Amino acid sequence: MVTESEFRKKKNFFEEFSFAFRETFFHDDPLYHYKDQPRRKQFWLGLQSFFPILGWGRHYNLKKFKGDLLAGLTIASLCIPQDIGYAKLANVPPNNGLYTSFVPPLVYAAMGSSRDIAIGPVAVVSLLLGELLKHEINPKKHPEEYLHLAFTATFFAGITQAALGFLRLGFLVEFLSHAAVVGFMAGAAITIGLQQLKGLLGIKNFTTNTDIVSVMHSVFSNAHHGWNWQTVVIGMSFLVFLLTAKYIAYRNHKFFWLVAVAPLTSVIVGTFCVYITRVDKDGVNIVRHLDKGINPSSVYKIYWSGPYLVKGAKIGILTGIIGLTEAIAIGRTFATLKGYQIDGNKEMMALGVTNIMGSMTSCIVATGSFSRSAVNFMAGCKTAMSNIVMSLVVLLTLLLITPLFKYTPNAVIAAIIINAVVGLIDIKAAARIWKVDKLDFLALLGAFFGVIFKSVEVGLLIAVMLSIGKILFQVTRPKTALLGNLPRTNIYRNVEQYPEAVRVPGVLIIRVDSAIYFSNSNYLKERILRWLRDEEDLNKEHGLPRNQHLVLEMSAVTDIDTSGILELEELLKALKKLYVQLELANPGPLIMDKFLAANYVELIGPEHIFLSVDDAVAYCTSKFKATENT
Repeated sequence: MVTESEFRKKKNFFEEFSFAFRETFFHDDPLYHYKDQPRRKQFWLGLQSFFPILGWGRHYNLKKFKGDLLAGLTIASLCIPQDIGYAKLANVPPNNGLYTSFVPPLVYAAMGSSRDIAIGPVAVVSLLLGELLKHEINPKKHPEEYLHLAFTATFFAGITQAALGFLRLGFLVEFLSHAAVVGFMAGAAITIGLQQLKGLLGIKNFTTNTDIVSVMHSVFSNAHHGWNWQTVVIGMSFLVFLLTAKYIAYRNHKFFWLVAVAPLTSVIVGTFCVYITRVDKDGVNIVRHLDKGINPSSVYKIYWSGPYLVKGAKIGILTGIIGLTEAIAIGRTFATLKGYQIDGNKEMMALGVTNIMGSMTSCIVATGSFSRSAVNFMAGCKTAMSNIVMSLVVLLTLLLITPLFKYTPNAVIAAIIINAVVGLIDIKAAARIWKVDKLDFLALLGAFFGVIFKSVEVGLLIAVMLSIGKILFQVTRPKTALLGNLPRTNIYRNVEQYPEAVRVPGVLIIRVDSAIYFSNSNYLKERILRWLRDEEDLNKEHGLPRNQHLVLEMSAVTDIDTSGILELEELLKALKKLYVQLELANPGPLIMDKFLAANYVELIGPEHIFLSVDDAVAYCTSKFKATENT
C-alpha cells in the first residue's frame, strides 16, 4: 500500500509549466550545444544554426564536390523538362517553372539541413496551387492578375512555413496522418495524369474540372474528331520510352541515370522531330515561346493590399503546409538511409525563406521533389552543393538555350509529367496500411476518392478531417484491457494477448491505456462498469464467486484532469452500491499529486492504493481469507 507521505515531493506550478513548455516546443533541446561555450563560439554556432552551409562548407573538399557535381548535373537534366510541365499544372508560363529551380535551390542550399533534398516545383503542390488560384482568377482571361496572385500565394506559403519553424510549431504539420497523405498523393497523381490526357491526345476543347468523371467524359466525347493522331503517336511513343527507362533503372540501380537522362532526351528528340517535320502546322501543340533571361523581380507584383491579399494568404497557407509535409517526409527518409538527422523546425524556416525569396523573383511554390531527390541520392550527392550545381545549370539554360524549347511538343511534356507522378502511387504502402490498420486504410480511401471524384481541395480537406477524426476517436474512446495472472509469476497481462493468463477469483483487474480527460472520462467509467457487469454474468454462468474488488491498473495513465477525478469519484460511488471495493494500482506521481490535491486519496482511503497489481491482489485475497475465518 502507498502512504501519502511518499507523494509529497512535487514540483511547484512554475516548474511544471516550464517543463511542459520545454517538452512541447523545445523537446530536442536546441541550446544543448551552446552550453559551456565561449561567446564567440556561441555566436558562430548560432550562425551555423541558421546557415548550415557555414558548417559543412568548412570541411568541403574536392572528393565531395565530384559527387555533388555529378548529382547536380543529373538532377538538372531531370528538372528542366519537369519544370516546364509543372508550370503548366500551376497555369503559369513555363519560364516561371524554370525560375523556381534557379533561386530557391540557392537559398535552400545555404539554409537547409538536408543533404539530399532537391528543391524546385513539384507536381502535387503545383496542381493544388493551380486549382486554388483559378477559382479566384481565370488564368486565360486575366493572365497577369493570375500571376500576381500566384506570387502572393507563394509569399504567404513561405511566411507560413517560416513562422511554423520559428515558433517551433512543426508538430501541427503532423496532424496529417501517413495513411491520409498516401491516399491524397495517389489521388493527386491520378488526377495529374488524367489532366495530361489533353496534351497527350492533342485535345483542344478539354474540361476545366479535375474530377475523373468530367475528365473521362471530355476525353471520350472528343474521341472521334478531337484527338490529333500525330500528337497521340508522339506522346505515346515517348511515354513508353520513359516508362521503360524507369523500369530498367528500378530493376538495376546501376542504371539510375536513365531516370534523369530520359526526360531531357525526350525533349531534345521530340523538339528536333517537330522542327524538321513541322507537324505543329498539322495541329500538334508546342510550347512556342520561352523568355530568355534570369528571374525578373516580382516584388511589385505581389498583392500587398486589397481583396486578393487575403485570398493569396489562404492559398499560400494550404500550399505551404502541403509543401512542408512532402519536403520533411522526403528529408527524413533520405536522412535515415544515410544515418544523419534533420531538424524539422530548421527545415521549415529554410523552406519558408526559400519561398519568400522565390515569391520576389517570379517563382511559384518550391519544395522537395521526391523523384529528383531520389535521383540526387542515387547519383551520390554528398551535400546541398548539388542544389547549387543544378541551379547554375538552370541559369545557363535560362541565359542561353530557352529559345530552343520553342518547338517542344506538349505531348512530350505530358508524357514526362505522367512518368513523374507514377511514383506517387505507393501500392506497397497502401497494402501495408491495409494489413496493419483498417481504420487507417479507410482514411487513405477517403482522401483518395475525395481527390479523384471531386477535387484536390476536397481530397485535402477529407485527409485533414479524417486524420483529426482518428485522433479524436482514439482520445475519446481509449483502450481498456482485462488482466489475468501468468501462471507461476506475479505478472499480470491482457487475457486476450495471453490466453494462459488466469483471472483471479473475486477480483476484476482492468488496465486503462490512456490519460483520463474530460473527453473520455465518462466513457471510461461506463466501460469499466460494463466490464464488471459482463464478468458478473460469466461468473453466474460458470458458478464462480462474484467480484468483490475491482483493481484499476493505472501505470499507462499519464495524466488526469478534474473531470477525470470527478468521474472516478462517481465510479467509486457506483461500485459501493454494488458492494465492490475499488483498488488503484501503480498510479504515477503526477496522478497522485492531483489525487492528493483533490482529496481523492482521503475519499478512497490510502490503504486502497498500491504500488503494483500483485500487491493489490495480495491485499484482496487476504481480505477474502479474513472473511472466511470469521
